[in-house]
Amino acid sequence: MNINITVTGAIFASGIAVSAWAHGGATGIVKERMDGMSTMGKAVKSLVPMMQGKIPLDSAQIRAAAQAIGQHSGDTLIKLFPKGSGDHPSKAKPAIWQDPRDFNALAEQLQTLAKGLEQAAGNPLMGQSSGGSMMGGGSNMMGSGTGMMGGSSAGMADLEQLAQMPVDGVYNMIAKTCSACHSRFRAE
Repeated sequence: MNINITVTGAIFASGIAVSAWAHGGATGIVKERMDGMSTMGKAVKSLVPMMQGKIPLDSAQIRAAAQAIGQHSGDTLIKLFPKGSGDHPSKAKPAIWQDPRDFNALAEQLQTLAKGLEQAAGNPLMGQSSGGSMMGGGSNMMGSGTGMMGGSSAGMADLEQLAQMPVDGVYNMIAKTCSACHSRFRAE
């Protein structure tokens, strides 16, 4: 799991650097959404050392990062992508407007996960938790077949389930949601 977090941290770190450079010339709603994405990227990146177990968990910092992600996701994010706002310097792919249901579902999923991370902020890391795992195979939230990250939004965990998960489990779900959205809807 640490490899995933390290790779995710590197992706977000490089994304922040590219994002800061790419903001040049952006105005209006494109700049607003770039700023929101940058805020979310910084929030995710700020948690990497904790999720890797390199520094102690700080539930207040985790909650603050989760709130930042939550404030810029869901309907807030969706509204920042009106038709006709994909011109340079925007990195948005036309797929956002061609099939908005998928983009909207990811934006909403990210907001739910951010709320879940906020509630799970006091939970230990996976290796430190006791009891049954919510991260194994089969048909669970992170399993390979069906469930939360198996590709169907019907498997979306509710806040109660997320609140009981290890904090890095919810974090990883956020990172995977961001990655899925970027690979599908963001041009390099």
